[in-house]
Amino acid sequence: MDYRPRIAITRWEKVPGENIAEYHRRILEAGGEPLDLCIDFVVDRECCCVDTLGGATGLILTGGVDVDPALYRETPHPRVKHTDRSRDEFELVLLRQALVHDLPILAICRGHQLLNVAFGGGLLQHIDGDGHPADYRREGSPSRWHEAAIREGSRLHAALGVAGALVNSRHHQAVTAERLAPRLEVVALSPDGLVEGVESLAHRWVVGVQWHPERPEPQQDGFVQASALLFRELVRQASRMPVRK
Repeated sequence: MDYRPRIAITRWEKVPGENIAEYHRRILEAGGEPLDLCIDFVVDRECCCVDTLGGATGLILTGGVDVDPALYRETPHPRVKHTDRSRDEFELVLLRQALVHDLPILAICRGHQLLNVAFGGGLLQHIDGDGHPADYRREGSPSRWHEAAIREGSRLHAALGVAGALVNSRHHQAVTAERLAPRLEVVALSPDGLVEGVESLAHRWVVGVQWHPERPEPQQDGFVQASALLFRELVRQASRMPVRK
């Protein structure tokens, strides 16, 4: 049987609009083996000697609820939605272990924001206007859409092969240039200057994107095909890591 790199995917129950099956589907299509990680995997959340990644050679941080502002030393904005400190801490343990092993990491939407917080940055707690959150007033809560300018020479550019992409938008918080963590660099921007992509300066392949590449988005021709390139690159990077048991 051909080797399929194992990609850990964080899961949390009861997150409206999040479908964990889509993350799994994209990894399977890319040639990887998805590993569903929930908090039960974490035996001791204070001990980084315990392998909570289940032997995975790659990690996806998924979308979901707002990150607790206390993690970046701020009081909550009135528009901050539900937070879950248990989830924050759970994913931070997984992220730290993946970074220690220099595993490839793809951080998506909330994951992109948590990545910035974990590296010492902060978040814009609420974006004014309705240009970025999903349209919750319409049936199915469809995504908003905008272009993202992608920096040539970045890992994200190498994966997607384009300097600009039409991306979906389903968030009311954001990473901004002023709140960027010192060890991350901006590799994609929205037209209004919000940070749509980041990469670690200190690791082999750590990429965060503000959009949701896992979503099928049937109304946008070509979105799934373009997004598949990002998951293929994650799996390719994971396949270069030593098998972990």
